[in-house]
Amino acid sequence: MKNKLIITIVFTVIASVLSYIFFTIYFPSFLQKINFENDVLAFADKNEEAVFSIKEITLFSSSDAKNKASSSTNFTIENLFAYTDIAIFIEQENQESSLENTLKEVSIDNIEVTSEPSLGQVHLYYKSVNDFAKSFIPESDSIQGSLKFETTGDEISDFSTPILYNNCASPITLSYVNENIKTDYTLLDIEKPITYNGALLKRCGVALSQIASEISFDVNITNYNDEKFRSKVFIPIKYQTDEASIYDGSITTKLNSNYVFYRYE
Repeated sequence: MKNKLIITIVFTVIASVLSYIFFTIYFPSFLQKINFENDVLAFADKNEEAVFSIKEITLFSSSDAKNKASSSTNFTIENLFAYTDIAIFIEQENQESSLENTLKEVSIDNIEVTSEPSLGQVHLYYKSVNDFAKSFIPESDSIQGSLKFETTGDEISDFSTPILYNNCASPITLSYVNENIKTDYTLLDIEKPITYNGALLKRCGVALSQIASEISFDVNITNYNDEKFRSKVFIPIKYQTDEASIYDGSITTKLNSNYVFYRYE
């Protein structure tokens, strides 16, 4: 009788330990695995077919100077800056218009300088498509944290505020500006004409490797089904290719991109 009691106690203890292990260690991990698999399957179902993508990004880069001062013997630049105007073209994967592929809301956020230049201070601005490739800093349109675009189906010509055609006919236009690359910098060889473009960087002794950079941000879309999409975009700011350089005055490049928006809601 005593042996049976001992055996019963031992089996009870073992069963309790195994039950504890199952319900506190294995079972939560099992549930977590099942939940993760369900989340992956749900995400895959939402993104079986792409709706929006970015296949074209155009960059225009040049340089200029602010607050110039001159005398008979020298010329002083108080703020040498380089700028890269960015045009990001959102594409509809299905050319037939529908509520699914029509833009209701567009914004950018999570802006980050992923590779800092060694000279200057970087800022990102909204810039009207009408001013693309023009040399000025749109200081009143500085982006602080995020930028939201209005969308419209009407024909417009005023892009002074952030606005996009809801059929993806107009690009997101931004201006990346690196200011104060050189400050209070004096040029003594003033007999040679001064050109206010990328050639000024070379004349002021700025190596392009010193201002090369990269930025990233999220582009967010809500369509007219109130479904939400997102894509992270990385944009290198290099100022030169194998064929050309900003030292020549300006440089226009097209990035080969294939950013697909994923639907998360």
